[in-house]
Amino acid sequence: MSENTYYITTAIDYVNAAPHLGHAYEKIATDVMARFQRLLGKEVFFLTGTDEHGTKVEKTAQSRGVTPKQHTDELVEEFKKAWQYLNLTYDRFIRTTDKDHYEVVEHLWRKMAAKGDIEKRAYTGLYCSGCEKFVTERDLNEAGECPNHQRKPEEVQEENYFFKLSKYKEALQHHMKTHPGFVLPDFRAAEVLQMLEELEDISVSRHKSSVSWGIPVPDDEEQVIYVWIDALSNYITGVGYQHDDALFSKFWPADVHVIGKDILRFHAIYWPAMLMSAEVPLPKQVFAHGFININDSKISKSVGNVVSPFTLQERFDLPNPDPIRYYLMTVATFGQDGSFTEEDFKLKVNADLANNLGNLLNRTLNMTNKYFEGQVPKSQYAKAAVLHTEGVAEVREAYEAYDFQKAAELILQLVDWANKEINDKEPWTLFKEGKTQELADLMYTVLETLRQVAIMLSPITPALSDEIWSQLGYQATLSDLMPRWEDISGTHIQPGQRINLQGPILPRLDSELAGATKKK
Repeated sequence: MSENTYYITTAIDYVNAAPHLGHAYEKIATDVMARFQRLLGKEVFFLTGTDEHGTKVEKTAQSRGVTPKQHTDELVEEFKKAWQYLNLTYDRFIRTTDKDHYEVVEHLWRKMAAKGDIEKRAYTGLYCSGCEKFVTERDLNEAGECPNHQRKPEEVQEENYFFKLSKYKEALQHHMKTHPGFVLPDFRAAEVLQMLEELEDISVSRHKSSVSWGIPVPDDEEQVIYVWIDALSNYITGVGYQHDDALFSKFWPADVHVIGKDILRFHAIYWPAMLMSAEVPLPKQVFAHGFININDSKISKSVGNVVSPFTLQERFDLPNPDPIRYYLMTVATFGQDGSFTEEDFKLKVNADLANNLGNLLNRTLNMTNKYFEGQVPKSQYAKAAVLHTEGVAEVREAYEAYDFQKAAELILQLVDWANKEINDKEPWTLFKEGKTQELADLMYTVLETLRQVAIMLSPITPALSDEIWSQLGYQATLSDLMPRWEDISGTHIQPGQRINLQGPILPRLDSELAGATKKK
């Protein structure tokens, strides 16, 4: 793996229901990082996809009167449609039903078995079908229920294959201690070290009588490979393990697996141990984010509070997905839980994007039209191009720390600064008093600030950044131009460039401008 590549993954989504804001949250955050790394000049590989085997899919398909493959084919299209709407720039959408994935899982199984790390045992245990895993009493709440699914696990007696996870306890502890930052945020790393104190071997197969929808165990057709070996292996399948050596050596190990906090154990313990067993290098980092709740309640079909990206698109007649992208990335520090409410969504998007940023662009371009015949004026200050150097560096640090909320806040501070410059220096007064050069310097500086803001905000709001870029008078879109981070301070808007005022970049949500469908 070269220093100029960057491999980032999301968790793959279980296809037992259509995608909602919880799924979108993780995918958008991963896309933001992928876009940011491209700004840094990296060659990025961004992987997402779907987890399609297991008990829940099999039962859901049976209840619908279709085959598991028919069911997953339908749901996969729902996910792809949502990710296309949200403007995700993934390089591969992997499905655990893909042919190359079957081959990788079988190969990985054989390597682990050859190492003596997989053996068959009789087992009696508590199985949570929601988590797709065996659980112990200490995993349950006081009512004896799974805390994630609010139902009691069933007692299962089976003869299954087990992975000798406990064998890797010391190696995992050593890796955690010698690789600070392997698990982020730091408080999640502390949780993993606690989990490692009591490590048991894990079941890695189920009998076909329990679940038939899955990848068969090599040389034992009565057993199906358990979902976690199957699901986790997608990260190496996705970049060509055993199929494209050049691609695999180019991008593996992954720079970061972006996952939800509920699957931390599997990614920070099971997956590294499996890779150690198979003698494959470990990923560099696992970042566990929090949940997006709806009105402070966990997203749940049974509660009936599921909100999808399309719900918001239709409710607010959104011209593009950037209000959703912006809100989800700024509602909480990435790593902590956040709560979505429709009212807060509307207020934040209106305040930050429609009013603050949108108003700055609109008023600046109107004044450029009025005072300079629609052309970027000449400025006597060369420093305008590097005006915000310190702020730009802080924004970069925030992105690198996955602190998208802070990055957006810092960028909006530049917008506040530019609005204050206009209010304090009063270009209309400068025009009346004939202070042409002062007026030119002011307008140039604000236009340059808008150019820098467009680039810095583009990982979060690519469509809005393209719109700002176009209205500043650039012919190619920002997306097509593929600028670099150093262009923010290293280049500047050209005097004489003709601006292209086209009206508000984002109408206020729930206003008449936002669409007739909202008037109800």
